[in-house]
Amino acid sequence: MRMIHIGADSAGYLYKEELKIYLTEKGYTVVDEGADHGNSGTHYPEYAMKVAAAVQKDPEGVFGILVCGTGIGMSMVANKYDGVRAALCGDTFSARMTREHNNANVLCMGARVIGMGLAKDILDAFLGAEFEAGGRHEMRVDMIADAEKAGNQN
Repeated sequence: MRMIHIGADSAGYLYKEELKIYLTEKGYTVVDEGADHGNSGTHYPEYAMKVAAAVQKDPEGVFGILVCGTGIGMSMVANKYDGVRAALCGDTFSARMTREHNNANVLCMGARVIGMGLAKDILDAFLGAEFEAGGRHEMRVDMIADAEKAGNQN
């Protein structure tokens, strides 16, 4: 089972805390990258950067989970890291497909957008899916890596 790094800002704090328990009960090793409170004043880029940096060190060996109000900001920050393929998901189909087709390694969710029951279902779909290596999907993931390299040349 993969290690999971999880992070949230104040808007996602309560979800993060509940998802940590949920994941631990399922046998995952969970590393909490913050925030350590639900008070306002936390900044989502700080926690997205911590999780993305951990995933970047081992993009095939760990997963990241990020939760903020909408999940949008977290996904924008995480996708700045080479080797990180963060996907904002609000449904189980997208969560499964982003693993199978895009080899996503970070799941982003919005605590103000989805309920906790759906968040757990999305998490299960994401973690339960496997990348369909080879063929067109692997070629496309390689193209994402090429885009990262091209973007870093400027």
